[in-house]
Amino acid sequence: MAIDFRVKPYWVMGVVNITPDSFSDGGQFLQTEAAIQHALKLVSDGADMLDLGAESTRPGASPVSTQEELSRLVPVLRALRQATDIPISIDSSNPEVMRACLSLGADMLNDVRSFQAAESLTVLNEFCHVPICLMHMQGDPLSMQHSPYYEDVVADVIAFLTQQVSRVQQQGFQGTIVLDPGFGFGKTLAHNIALFKALPRMVSLGYPVLVGVSRKKMIGELTGRADPKERKAGSIAAAIEAVRLGAKIIRVHDVAETVDALAVSRQLRVAQD
Repeated sequence: MAIDFRVKPYWVMGVVNITPDSFSDGGQFLQTEAAIQHALKLVSDGADMLDLGAESTRPGASPVSTQEELSRLVPVLRALRQATDIPISIDSSNPEVMRACLSLGADMLNDVRSFQAAESLTVLNEFCHVPICLMHMQGDPLSMQHSPYYEDVVADVIAFLTQQVSRVQQQGFQGTIVLDPGFGFGKTLAHNIALFKALPRMVSLGYPVLVGVSRKKMIGELTGRADPKERKAGSIAAAIEAVRLGAKIIRVHDVAETVDALAVSRQLRVAQD
């Protein structure tokens, strides 16, 4: 289905990690049926869209083969496409996986490597009206948290994202482009905070902005919670602030709680205004 991000003030994207090693819930939903049931629960909890990923991109994560990624994703995508018409995003950097999932009815591509692989541009030309998310990452998952450094993290991230926008558009891509500053992907806590405070600047570029900080290390550092599963309240607070600052898509693990918190926050702000 076509996604028009303008029809809602914000979109809650539910995370479905079909992996053994994701930082927050790795292994819980690796089995096909568990992943399907989890995804459907996120839908019933109020998710506006889903993000399916079969390769962990946590710090230190190793890549998986194309065959393995497809074997995890395809059965889940097929079942969800039959069970619900909710928009489904595919979190992958593999052009072969992108093409296969779009052919099976996926609605969006979310690439942490910002479609830098040459073949990924060929996929975008084949499916030139499917929304894509361009994310910033310094380095790769194996090395990205080894002393990340920027002269000016906000300027550097914006420069990279705008360069990638121009790159895909020059190749003929005509669909909606979403920008993700890549919280935690080659950034210290100070970098993440600076980027978060700069969200209005990114929003002013004219593209929907996606924020994914749910249960991440930055939330743990700000709250003192070492266990990712204990970072729910901090993640919800960040989601509320991100929407207040103009973010359009909030990528979260705890959908029901985030949906309720955002609904209350929005109504109280409107009433106050």
